[in-house]
Amino acid sequence: MGLESGIRQIVSEMKFHLLLVCVAISLGPIPQSEAGVTEEQMWSAGKLMRDVCLPKYPKVSVEMADNIRNGDIPNSKDTNCYINCILEMMQAIKKGKFQLESTLKQMDIMLPDSYKDEYRKGINLCKDSTVGLKNAPNCDPAHALLSCLKNNIKVFVFP
Repeated sequence: MGLESGIRQIVSEMKFHLLLVCVAISLGPIPQSEAGVTEEQMWSAGKLMRDVCLPKYPKVSVEMADNIRNGDIPNSKDTNCYINCILEMMQAIKKGKFQLESTLKQMDIMLPDSYKDEYRKGINLCKDSTVGLKNAPNCDPAHALLSCLKNNIKVFVFP
């Protein structure tokens, strides 16, 4: 790894950690219990992720992002890579591979309790949806994972 790519990696990790701090601050104090967040806190955290990813993909309009949030998931390089950006921030995907354990941990932190049982089932049904798919150049695993989740979770939520 060259110096320039190493610096880019460090800067990228710093941005991610800063985002996590911002999400934590926006959520406010979380009780000592294992209770999830409120729906308002969940959507606030989602908006932060969306605000980071949308500018990276200028061909994805706010209207397109809204449609994805509403469950209309087009299959194009730009929308798939936008979805991938969000899923990476959620620690659900890394380099095109689904991250089951970190997804379950994030679900416990970022979702209201009323969503968790349904999401746990859907996540387990979709755990193999990225197997055999290549991430480059079209971010296909992200599209496959989000489509699977949408089809297997009754209350679909995406920033």
